[in-house]
Amino acid sequence: MARQLTSPAPRAERGRREKGFALIEILCVLAIIGMLAAIILPSIPRATTRARLESYAVETAALLKADRSAALRRRVPIATLVDAEARAIRSGATGRIIRLPRDVTVDAALASRCADRRAGHSIDFFPSGMSCGGSIALQRPGVGYEVRVNWLTGGVEIVPQKAL
Repeated sequence: MARQLTSPAPRAERGRREKGFALIEILCVLAIIGMLAAIILPSIPRATTRARLESYAVETAALLKADRSAALRRRVPIATLVDAEARAIRSGATGRIIRLPRDVTVDAALASRCADRRAGHSIDFFPSGMSCGGSIALQRPGVGYEVRVNWLTGGVEIVPQKAL
């Protein structure tokens, strides 16, 4: 009886024909996906969220309150400049500027005259605690906040608005 010799070669060929992916192939695909994401993601516009819009309103109110406190403490008038077109609010006491993103609409209702002088671009705070008053509305589609300054007390409040 003749015996057939079996060599390990057919077994090795059988292993090479198995279906599947090598680790190096998977790593290459993941690297390509990562590079594409790094290129594409920065170009996607990011809209201001409701929470971020609320934080802008709180930050604006804090800046106004700090200017009022500085006017009381220093006993001098302090003006907070509001540039609705440039979407910027500048503190008269510290010079700090709040810049709002392009997708946020800024609307300011300011006194045209205050303390026998022309105003219209600022909310002025006086050593007595009073102010010229005004409001700054921050809106994006679906939500908005209005930061109001009372002319008599100089108090600052944030009022949520339903924007269209």
